[in-house]
Amino acid sequence: QVQLVESGGGLVQAGGSLRLSCAASGSVSGIYAMAWHRQTPGNQRELVAVIFTSSSTTYADSVKGRFTISRDNAKNTVYLQMNSLKPEDTGVYYCRQTVLSGRSYWGQGTQVTVSS
Repeated sequence: QVQLVESGGGLVQAGGSLRLSCAASGSVSGIYAMAWHRQTPGNQRELVAVIFTSSSTTYADSVKGRFTISRDNAKNTVYLQMNSLKPEDTGVYYCRQTVLSGRSYWGQGTQVTVSS
């Protein structure tokens, strides 16, 4: 069983930065991709960024140039560095791990609030 624990959320002023972390424990083999999603008020959960085992990355247009996804394989941890934050980035950020079988695991989420 895989467990994902997010941390690093909080309250920040517009223009500020936060770094989210997602630590994976349990059976962490066979990983296909790690991703960050977010659910903003009144909207469905959306993909923010994903990093594949090949190390290639993909970002939502709304965060390109501001957010960076990275990982530390030795620590089984994936990060999301968020710079130049905007009030519309406010939401709950979720970590997702997808394994080769296609199954996905989710963390419990961490709140990010950006004040104007």
